[in-house]
Amino acid sequence: MRQAEIHGYREVNSNPCSRLRRYPCPGRERFLTFDEFLQLSKVLKTHESRSYHSVTIIRLLLLTGCRQSEIRTLHWSEYREGHLFLRDSKTGPRTVWLSSIARSILDNLPQKSRWVFPANDDTAPLSVETLYRCWRVVRAEAEIPEVRLHDLRHSYASFALRKGETLLTIGRLLGHRDPSTTLKYIHFCDSMERNAVETIGKTLNADRCTHQH
Repeated sequence: MRQAEIHGYREVNSNPCSRLRRYPCPGRERFLTFDEFLQLSKVLKTHESRSYHSVTIIRLLLLTGCRQSEIRTLHWSEYREGHLFLRDSKTGPRTVWLSSIARSILDNLPQKSRWVFPANDDTAPLSVETLYRCWRVVRAEAEIPEVRLHDLRHSYASFALRKGETLLTIGRLLGHRDPSTTLKYIHFCDSMERNAVETIGKTLNADRCTHQH
């Protein structure tokens, strides 16, 4: 119903399900640690020669926070002026800002098809089955077997939080149209604050003990 409103098939704020409570289920968000990120990067490099397109897609997911479908089905016409201008993301058209590393990856790819990551016959984008087959092998070798491909999007947000970006900025980077969608990362922000409090407490206590001696 929400998507119908976004695409203009229903009037705005006419969703009859908007007040229904969702069935409670435990969150499945999984965030990569920095060490896991480094290990994953090493494993990706070993698979580059035989699964080049899949590996490159995974790298861009880590660098952009995009959904796999947004990168896997990307058209060359959507990459210009150093940005991605997605025509039909989950929340409608949006602009994705790219780092210099992400731009470098795209600039070095051959343009042999309308798709950035074409299938072998160049008549369609790389299949989702091919991408997930590579991901299952890579995550097993990286010793993160429970991590889903979509968790790379969560990890992108968590790294941004660690670097001090606000939830508003992260929401814009991820293309969240509804600010409440970004609020699911607040529990990660809370854990960071708790860790900071513990670190400050231990430091102050150490200083106090030093002065007492």
